[in-house]
Amino acid sequence: MASILFDEIGLLYTGDQTGGEEIASAALVVEDETVAWVGPAASAPQADRRVDVGGRCVLPGFVDSHAHLVFAGDRTAEFVARMSGEQYGAGGIRTTVAATREAADSVLAARTAALVTEMLAQGTTTVEIKSGYGLTEEDERRSLEIAGAFTEETTFLGAHVVPAGVSTDDYVRQVAGPMLAACAPLARWIDVFCERGAFDGDQSREILSAGIAAGLGARVHAAQFGVGPGVEIACELGAASADHCTHLSDDDVTALATSGVVATLLPGAEFSTRSPYPDARRLLAAGVTVALATDCNPGSSYTSSMPFCIALAVREMRMTPLEAVRAATYGGARALRRDDIGVLRPGARADLVVLDAPSYVHLAYRPGVPLVHQVWRGGRKVA
Repeated sequence: MASILFDEIGLLYTGDQTGGEEIASAALVVEDETVAWVGPAASAPQADRRVDVGGRCVLPGFVDSHAHLVFAGDRTAEFVARMSGEQYGAGGIRTTVAATREAADSVLAARTAALVTEMLAQGTTTVEIKSGYGLTEEDERRSLEIAGAFTEETTFLGAHVVPAGVSTDDYVRQVAGPMLAACAPLARWIDVFCERGAFDGDQSREILSAGIAAGLGARVHAAQFGVGPGVEIACELGAASADHCTHLSDDDVTALATSGVVATLLPGAEFSTRSPYPDARRLLAAGVTVALATDCNPGSSYTSSMPFCIALAVREMRMTPLEAVRAATYGGARALRRDDIGVLRPGARADLVVLDAPSYVHLAYRPGVPLVHQVWRGGRKVA
């Protein structure tokens, strides 16, 4: 097996459930696609090839566990209206649905590829991609086919909103029945937008339960616009994550802490909609596992940058730089129920980011600066 020694690492952040080890003057050895050894540079074993990191910081590749990348069209007018004082709601999704239905597969694939490339250049080595802008059996299935060309973490989000011209009850039956049957073979997860203007608690539970029965893992859009049943349902059904978690009751926080459901926070959405940010400190103090993700979508969070979300988490949600980086790596992996990514330890996939900085703190200290120097995925340099 070919091996690579990453040497002269100024600071290595390994990431794990205890917060992650930080090793100064470190080295790391990769054999084929996995990490074989980490530790002080002075103790590093020999390898077939050496990469001199030049004193830079190395950390696990970012894991973006919530993204909507298969879409067409543009919602700049909606953004301008929000910046002029209009309130954000779920209805704008239908604008993207109309454009996506009209777009050719090649157009959708090219847009998705461009966004994945942007993410990779900014250190994201694993991304979850949802459907949800088709809302017909045919369009949801083709969205998942396109997503599957870029990631194994595909999510069926037929329950994004109710499309125009269809009753809510009829659409719920369609999503939980024939649409799910067509899409389940192409998805690992099922998601529901459990929110006012989208799906209520009973409808969300019905759709998620059908997805679980079909062999899919559950995820839930929950508590973005106000306290609601989404977190409770996520915990009740054993979902991997409840995403947004902007408005939580005390019972919601307790349920997240005791169930092990990950709270995935999406500060790009609050930034883009001028909404209150989630209370990350409250969640962390309760022992909840927190993830950060971009929520990349054309309406409410059109960013592909995990470093930007880390900076927002530190500045606006009062997370420490270490907590934010952990949430963007280990936390994202937990939100996908993965233990082979989001960490740099022997046996993990060799996904790593080399920062053009001596510490990960610079991701928040120097917001907006392109600090990603190199990206390696599965032991291969990809950016």
